[in-house]
Amino acid sequence: MNTERKIVILLGDGMADLPLKEYGGRTILEIANTPNMDYMSQNGVTGMTRTVPEGMSPGSDTANLSVFGYDPRKYYTGRAPLEAINMNIKLNPEDVAFRCNIVNAESGIMKDFTADHIDSELSRIVMEELSAGINEKEIEFYPGVSYRNIMVWRNFPYSSIASTTPPHDIQDLNVSEYLPKGEGAQILTEFMKQSGEIIENSEKIIEAKMKYKGNPQSIWIWGGGHRPAMNTLESRYGLNGFTISAVDLIHGIGKAAGLEAIEVPGATGYIDTNYEGKTEALIKNIDNANFIFLHVEAPDESGHEGSISHKIKSIEDFDKKVVGPVIHEMKRFKDFAILLMPDHPTPICLRTHTADPVPFVIYSRNVFPDSEIKKYYASCYSENSAKATGLVIDEAHKLIEILTGNIG
Repeated sequence: MNTERKIVILLGDGMADLPLKEYGGRTILEIANTPNMDYMSQNGVTGMTRTVPEGMSPGSDTANLSVFGYDPRKYYTGRAPLEAINMNIKLNPEDVAFRCNIVNAESGIMKDFTADHIDSELSRIVMEELSAGINEKEIEFYPGVSYRNIMVWRNFPYSSIASTTPPHDIQDLNVSEYLPKGEGAQILTEFMKQSGEIIENSEKIIEAKMKYKGNPQSIWIWGGGHRPAMNTLESRYGLNGFTISAVDLIHGIGKAAGLEAIEVPGATGYIDTNYEGKTEALIKNIDNANFIFLHVEAPDESGHEGSISHKIKSIEDFDKKVVGPVIHEMKRFKDFAILLMPDHPTPICLRTHTADPVPFVIYSRNVFPDSEIKKYYASCYSENSAKATGLVIDEAHKLIEILTGNIG
């Protein structure tokens, strides 16, 4: 790769959507006011790409691995170990990490997979109480950000890991139909049951609920896996740099890929996140790196909520407070590429992820000849406009080769 090229990936998690009847068949991206994303499509190369290989679950883990340049079919071992990497949790080859959501599953119905976007401090207290209450030698609980936590099962005794369901896939459904299945499933289910009793009876948690935001009822265990083995982006393409995100998953993939994590104060993963702080972090560090991956979670959270207004706001804020300033900043470099895309759709009507292809746009200097830009021009950034260009990248992990010029 030309090491003078600056590469930035701007990822709006779950931005893509399906047509909405109440808006005349337009998608959220077509409804939202996104002049900066539109500018990129009008002056860049726009198309569609598939981030989730056929037959794999459309999680943010598999999809973002693709965007980082790693084929999930080769590198994916589970979501939780990627998050554990960022939390500096040491995983030995025989250990398995599980995602441990704090949820509200009142009366056996998954009411809220975020426990009302529980405050991280309340979440920490819940994890501490679970560690004391579930007194199993090989089981460890680690607090993360908000409802996103990790459970590690040391010296995992089974030959395979129980199949589990992400809690954001079963909102308003009876959880009894989606409990873990397979080896060790009975133990995982028992931990989940015990967690409800501990949370309900813990004086520390009861007192903390009066002080901090959140409505914890129990935990939901899912996404188990062993630590993955990945070659770094520097060894593959000469890329070095940073991840900017509110969630451990992105930083975990980044660390496994040899990148450093930048923690931004006020980055929440929701519509109240610190967009400006993320942009400032990119601008501050781009001179000392040739690759930065900036991730915004809010559109995905809004999709899971089923909130049209929140999703529109999150995308418009992303466009105004991140995309626009980053375009302006990158123009000072002689050789650069900005890739803008979602990792997967999170349609309002479904409130969960799908594996459908997503629109991408690359705005650059010195990457494409003018003829290519004119050929794949789009009047705006949306699913339909991207489809209309006719450009399709079947496997999204190959986009990194276009950005770095390592095609073929």
